[in-house]
Amino acid sequence: MKAASISDIKQELTNLQPAKLLELCLRLAKYKKDNKELLNYLLFEANDEQTYISNVKTEMEEAFAEINQSNLYFAKKSLRKILRNTAKHIRYTASKQAEVELLLHFCQTLKHSGIPLKNSTVLNNLYQFQLKKVAKVIATLHEDLQYDYLKELNQLT
Repeated sequence: MKAASISDIKQELTNLQPAKLLELCLRLAKYKKDNKELLNYLLFEANDEQTYISNVKTEMEEAFAEINQSNLYFAKKSLRKILRNTAKHIRYTASKQAEVELLLHFCQTLKHSGIPLKNSTVLNNLYQFQLKKVAKVIATLHEDLQYDYLKELNQLT
């Protein structure tokens, strides 16, 4: 079975009654955790993005505190999990500024975590890729924001 296009789905949703639309949204939220989290963000947290970003940063710091640093393999797995979670929150906000803030915070926390990045090519590449990603996103922002974020980025390199 082939899924309909977004425009077809949008067309069909505009024709639905509000009660039926509510039922469909609840059904979507019921079956997939990501859908439920996105709906939660859109309903309760989208109006105060700065608080949401600070909550994500706090969650990120807690995850960094739990990293098993006894072996670089475990550290790598934990860092990728943190990065996946951060990417999910970035998708929810759909904001370039939030993306820059969260990725910069990830890089800063990683740099100050005490994990020996230079001892592992994989971890060093992960860190360098995130820096490149941040630089690319910063280039799309307003000039004033670019200046502020570039200062932070230059401190990390």
